Amino acid sequence: MLPLQIRQETPADQAAVYALVQEAFAQAEHRDGTEQDLVVALRQSAAFVPQLSLIAEVNGEVAGHILFTEAHVGVSTVLALAPLSVRPALQLQGLGSALILEGHRIAQQLGYGYAVVLGSKTYYPRFGYRPAAQFGITAPNGIPASHLMAIQLRADAAPICGPLFYAKEFGI
Repeated sequence: MLPLQIRQETPADQAAVYALVQEAFAQAEHRDGTEQDLVVALRQSAAFVPQLSLIAEVNGEVAGHILFTEAHVGVSTVLALAPLSVRPALQLQGLGSALILEGHRIAQQLGYGYAVVLGSKTYYPRFGYRPAAQFGITAPNGIPASHLMAIQLRADAAPICGPLFYAKEFGI
């Protein structure tokens, strides 16, 4: 494991995060090329939770970033994990895992009961994500339900059920 520090993103990090997200998604299998612009838009949205925009630093350099923003399932507020970015040269070394786990820890402290992610069916289950349909969550139109997953973050979270509504900045 690399010497790693995880901390909340600050305004001074925004240019480095923009470049990191752009670099991390440049060769990603599933991308649309605007992931870095989505981060900018989400920071300025009502869905933004500053405590859940996290930076991973390695040797004082921004090496990873994760963002959780508010979404809704029916009338319940949940979190949407998107995007997760790690500098390509540092992938497969635990940075993404550390960011996810720290994000979950902070989300629990903030009182969020659930998080959703649209992503790899082989990566996210290792953190406890399961098909969202198992929670009664319906994917938005055009979103493959097979890749929509959710996790219950708190044991005391009330059951949720209904359609998932992302922040409007997602364009979904």
